[in-house]
Amino acid sequence: QVQLVESGGGLVQAGGSLRLSCAASGRTFSTYAMAWFRQAPGKEREFVAGISRSGGTTNYADSVKGRFTISRDNAKNTVYLQMNSLKPEETAVYFCAARPSNYVYTAVGEYDYWGQGTQVTVSS
Repeated sequence: QVQLVESGGGLVQAGGSLRLSCAASGRTFSTYAMAWFRQAPGKEREFVAGISRSGGTTNYADSVKGRFTISRDNAKNTVYLQMNSLKPEETAVYFCAARPSNYVYTAVGEYDYWGQGTQVTVSS
């Protein structure tokens, strides 16, 4: 089992940047594929980015390609999401998720563990 704690959210102006972090407990972090999802008010939770166990494979939602970068540091049990050129419509709670596999799934239901989320607000 793994526990996830997100941090790094906040208020930023449109066009700005934020870096989210997700710290995982336990000794088996390197055996989990990790992902970031987001959920805006009144909307379904959606996939943003994912990364394989070693970090060798990444996957992004089309809407964030070229602006967001997911990475991980297995020595620190942490996954990151660098978000650049943020847009107001990307205001949401951002969640970290983990699955004990190497494949990077994009569906909410494929992930076994979730953090509590961190709020990102992008002002226009």
